[in-house]
Amino acid sequence: MRMSAGVEWAVHCCVVLSQAEGPVPATRLAEFHGVSRTYLAKHLQQLAKAGLIVATEGRVGGYALTRPAAEVSVLDVVLAIEGRETAFQCTEIRQNGPLPASPENCRRACGIARVMWAAEQAWRDSLANVTIADLAAGVERDTGPRTFPALRGWLAGQA
Repeated sequence: MRMSAGVEWAVHCCVVLSQAEGPVPATRLAEFHGVSRTYLAKHLQQLAKAGLIVATEGRVGGYALTRPAAEVSVLDVVLAIEGRETAFQCTEIRQNGPLPASPENCRRACGIARVMWAAEQAWRDSLANVTIADLAAGVERDTGPRTFPALRGWLAGQA
């Protein structure tokens, strides 16, 4: 399964927003991650449309999570960016060709479709069990306790 870079960008932004003390402008998020502001803005809009973040306008406007980071799963973010459609689309190829299976023999999904759907479900379950708060805790474990205070200072323009 292939995902767009937007998924990575969106998850990283959600981790940053989980640590922010107020709304964060899209330009600041783009600068922090070293990515295109216009491309990132598109993904932030998708997160907002999915109800994961909210945009506020004005001098102190920007984006913020709509609920605690412990209530936002990685799957929520992936689905907001990539959509809810399943990765594997069965076309019932077994009904084609010189020896097609009868419709009666195709009432049950074939083994290929079943294994693909089971694998996708396992993948979705795995992502559903990891929250933005879990990822933020991992960042702190990996980089140390000074990371998020430094981030908050940078977001406030103090670094």
